[in-house]
Amino acid sequence: MTTYLYALLAATSAATLSAVAMPSPAAAMPVFDATNYEQNLLSAARALEQINHQIESLQNEATMIQQQAKQLEKLDFSGLAKLDGNFRKVQGLIDQAKGIGFQVDKLETQMKSMFPGTATAGARGDRLAAAKARLDGALGALRGAIAMQAQVIENVQADKQLIADLVEKSQGAVGSLQAQQATNQLLALAGQQQIQLQAMLATQQRADAIGAARNAQAEIDGQAATRRFLGDGHAYTPK
Repeated sequence: MTTYLYALLAATSAATLSAVAMPSPAAAMPVFDATNYEQNLLSAARALEQINHQIESLQNEATMIQQQAKQLEKLDFSGLAKLDGNFRKVQGLIDQAKGIGFQVDKLETQMKSMFPGTATAGARGDRLAAAKARLDGALGALRGAIAMQAQVIENVQADKQLIADLVEKSQGAVGSLQAQQATNQLLALAGQQQIQLQAMLATQQRADAIGAARNAQAEIDGQAATRRFLGDGHAYTPK
């Protein structure tokens, strides 16, 4: 019995070893190619890197487009209407000038008519009417100068809020276009104030010039009146 068991064990072991040592071709293990696997992995990594670069480039382009859109965004505030309104008020006062106006082509005619530079001719009533016209012209020029000064001061006071609004918009600008538009409006406001100052000075100098011309004409007429009063200088001799 023992001999039989040893013989069976030996036969079983031989069969097992024969099965392990000589596998059949159908049950063969696949061969792993490490070199090919490494190349495939490197190719996949390069492709992924290229895709990441393309995504990053698209993101940068989208950011640039957004920034360009902000640069082109318009300012949602305009003070031009207020500037135009102030200018129209000043221009209206200039247009209302009486007597000697601001039109260069009419200046010479108006000056000769009101201030001829020679003794006023005509009867006494005509001379008085001419003197009154000159007085009215001088007073009108002074009223115009005072009105212009008051209007300019009113405009400057009103411009304080406009300046504050424009500075705030300029500081809060999201793009170069908004900043440039706010700056342009501030420059326009500065230009308008300069024009107002020049208009105020012009009206004041006009009033001064008309007053000086009136005094000169009054002196001429006074001398003529004195000569008329004295006559030819010969004493009256009753006959």
